[in-house]
Amino acid sequence: MSIMSYNGSAIVAMKGKDCVAIAADRRFGIQAQTVSMDFQKIFEMAPQLFLGLPGLGTDVQTVSNRLKFRLNLYTLRENRQIKPKTFMSMVSNLLYERRFGPYFVEPIIAGLDPTTSEPFVCSLDLIGCPMEPEDFVVAGTSSEQLYGMCESLWQPNMEPDELFECISQSLLNAVDRDALAGWGAVVHIIEKDKVTTRTLKARMD
Repeated sequence: MSIMSYNGSAIVAMKGKDCVAIAADRRFGIQAQTVSMDFQKIFEMAPQLFLGLPGLGTDVQTVSNRLKFRLNLYTLRENRQIKPKTFMSMVSNLLYERRFGPYFVEPIIAGLDPTTSEPFVCSLDLIGCPMEPEDFVVAGTSSEQLYGMCESLWQPNMEPDELFECISQSLLNAVDRDALAGWGAVVHIIEKDKVTTRTLKARMD
């Protein structure tokens, strides 16, 4: 078994019309044994910027703390909110510095530009190579199932309510086909003036 799938995870982010959504499962396990059902995999980095970290549980916590530290330094030095694209470079730099003994995480970034409110999603691999598609990004042990669901359900220019329904159905149906992820989910819908967080019930088996 790959070290990336040791703890199990499923994270997805999608673009909508002037909004963006990011969702993750809540399971923390050791291979097939479930340890807890409230593990945090999505972190709020700025008011309209969220980071999802699938992969090894220890590295999820390490990387989120290191990025929060670097982000605080950036905010103090620049005296402004970071743009999602700049944050993507920051994450990429952190991961590439450790390329010979990498952090076993594949981050997903979702947010709105603080000035233009343009939606932004991207994913990176474990050594920091970024990918910025126009529709959605997926990561974790359920990524193949998530690709199938998202390709079927995603449409351009969805309103926040439609986007919530789309991302929720994609995640819940994908993790039903993956024994290493699921056991509940959390969804964040990021809009210009607010962020809505909802917790979803899922199958507990």
